[in-house]
Amino acid sequence: MRRVPVEEAVGMVIPHDLTEIRPGEFKGPAFKKGHVVKEEDIPRLKRMGKDHIYALELEEGEIHEDEAALRLANAVAGEGVYHDPNIKEGKVTFHAAYEGLLKIDTEALYQLNLLGEIMLSTKHDGFFVRKQEAIAAGRAIPLVVKGKLLDEVEKICASQKILTVKPPTIRKAALVITGNEVYYGRVEDAFVPALTPKLKKFGLEILGVKFCPDQEDFITKAISDMLASGAELVLVTGGMSVDPDDVSPKAIAALGVDSLAYGSPVLPGAMFLVAYKGKVPILGIPACGMYFKTTVLDLVLPRVICGEKITRKELAKLGHGGFCFGCKKCTFPVCPFGRGGL
Repeated sequence: MRRVPVEEAVGMVIPHDLTEIRPGEFKGPAFKKGHVVKEEDIPRLKRMGKDHIYALELEEGEIHEDEAALRLANAVAGEGVYHDPNIKEGKVTFHAAYEGLLKIDTEALYQLNLLGEIMLSTKHDGFFVRKQEAIAAGRAIPLVVKGKLLDEVEKICASQKILTVKPPTIRKAALVITGNEVYYGRVEDAFVPALTPKLKKFGLEILGVKFCPDQEDFITKAISDMLASGAELVLVTGGMSVDPDDVSPKAIAALGVDSLAYGSPVLPGAMFLVAYKGKVPILGIPACGMYFKTTVLDLVLPRVICGEKITRKELAKLGHGGFCFGCKKCTFPVCPFGRGGL
């Protein structure tokens, strides 16, 4: 590139967007790529701090920032991800094509950002994103980069795209509410009003609600009935502690489940349970699910409904960041809770 004083640039074509910043008023391209510099542009260019502009003269093997951004986009975007067709100031923004679980290949992302002169910034792996939501952005940092740099990006992404969105695979849920105090009408149930909005937020249809006393056989049959009715997810509430009357874990195990993990390193939610009967997840929700706005369920539920299997290994990872801040005003999921283990 050739550096040219602005006074001598009249008639030249600007090779890239020139950004102007007026604090509190405007930030954006004052002169678009391809603009032909006029005499009257010179004062504004100088106010922007542009005493010189560049005449773009690409050498062999070099590519412009816009072409680099396009190659970056094609390399990193996988299923469920699209990018803005108009690349602005050399930056490309990525969006979710449909709602689902955002998956980031964090090791490949790290390797890409180690290259230098090109970058990709994403939202956290494991976020549940909505259709058209912005999820990442990237760009070439200098105006011109070597084509070999993009070759390396494409190698990193050859076997696995960095950005993908997994759509929900579960649409039908059922609730089994346990506890003598609720079954016999001694107290009003608080689980159904607490859990229903969480399930509906993800578009889940609630096939039914079954109330049970603290009797193992009764609870086991209630879960079996829900499975037979077509439930793709069953939430069993209450009876998850170590009290003698709390029999929900035993009742779930009595189904002949294929796997069962009881206990999680998350607060609130230490006595959480996840089991699978065939492909159907069964989640045991402890009492904290009634009175805490955000618990381990909020970390696990998006992953479960998007087809990810939760085992003891996945639960163990949630210990990093699994201690809720207990903020007076809860902003989850835009907060650190659980993000270390996702």
